[in-house]
Amino acid sequence: MTLEQLHRADIPRPILDVLHQLRERGFAVFLVGGCVRDILRGVAPKDFDVASSALPQEVQGAFKKVIPTGIQHGTVTVVIGGNHVEVTTFRSEGDYLDGRRPSSVTFERDITRDLSRRDFTINAMAYDPIGRELVDPFGGMADLQAKLIRCVRSPLERFSEDGLRPLRAVRFAAVLGFSLDPATRDAIPPTLPIFKKVALERVREEFVKLLLSPRAELGLTLLQETGLLEVFLPELAGAGEDAARLARAAAQAAPAEVEIRLAALLADLVRGAPARDIALRLKFPTKTADTLGVLTEHAFLENRTGDSDPSLRRVLAQVGPALLEPLLAAAKARVEVRQPDRLPAFLGLQDRLRALLAAKPPLTTKELALSGKDIMTTLGIGPSPQVGEATRFLLEAVLDDPTLNESERLKGLLKTWQAGKGA
Repeated sequence: MTLEQLHRADIPRPILDVLHQLRERGFAVFLVGGCVRDILRGVAPKDFDVASSALPQEVQGAFKKVIPTGIQHGTVTVVIGGNHVEVTTFRSEGDYLDGRRPSSVTFERDITRDLSRRDFTINAMAYDPIGRELVDPFGGMADLQAKLIRCVRSPLERFSEDGLRPLRAVRFAAVLGFSLDPATRDAIPPTLPIFKKVALERVREEFVKLLLSPRAELGLTLLQETGLLEVFLPELAGAGEDAARLARAAAQAAPAEVEIRLAALLADLVRGAPARDIALRLKFPTKTADTLGVLTEHAFLENRTGDSDPSLRRVLAQVGPALLEPLLAAAKARVEVRQPDRLPAFLGLQDRLRALLAAKPPLTTKELALSGKDIMTTLGIGPSPQVGEATRFLLEAVLDDPTLNESERLKGLLKTWQAGKGA
């Protein structure tokens, strides 16, 4: 991790063109934040943030096409060669009154003033690739080397300004595999009242990044230990020590897909509708919530290893073909962590479920060989509740024996069923 990595970085031509043009007009201009951090880590940046001493109107005067995307906060978008490059004026900020945003923004000409408002030292570095200069007033590079998440200046002040920052600190630790600086960690519990002001949509975004990271178990543990988890996921925070530990381990063992990891995390604590309600509370999309409800309801597949084929076809009907693989993944993660001795039997069940589904049995009323109209004709009745009752009878019959799903055989079953009801 050296300056040479920054000097050799592959910076897109449109970014360099913007930097050159602003420098030629006498303005200071830097790459800032996450892109500098990632280059030093040897990771290709997802995007490049540009900060400059040029005021928004000065940036507008330097280029032919500029979009005032967030001009009140100093951000404009330069359109150059068909590419969009955001440029933000150096700034300092007024007091944070709502726990999320500054009450005012003051434009600055000094990059250090701009960096001093940022959250963590590893995000408070600026690099000028033209002058080959790194500005690192708060020791971000040393913290990168030490694998440390540390607030810029006072952690209590940083966390009191923006209630999302404590969760971001834990998320960075999980995603990067870093430790929390002791003072930064100690500042989280006393600033939880500020964290509680944060919109749950923002909390969900950070939580998902943590949950899908390679070190989700570490992140979940830090959430528990710092008190953050109690604020937005009390169901897990309030579980017993062993239950919470196993839930975290199951989430880590599951594939990095949000519904699967959530199901592995929550299934042994809440099942079905309550799990769905948690997802909705955290502002997940309704589809995600519905999926989580299904996966947690049926996640205990290790208890079905002795089930008959008809019973397993009913599981497939309840879960739906599209969710079989997510269900198997969540269930397997749970078994690996909680009952590893039952894993061979579970894998056998997994093979059976996949084979049953591959045989394409009828699992819904739409797949029956008789339509609702056919059923009414066979029974000699009109629209009535009896049609639904007959349809459910036929579905149960073909779940028991899929070979019955032929029109003539179903008609024979219906007549027998009707005669039995008449008796």
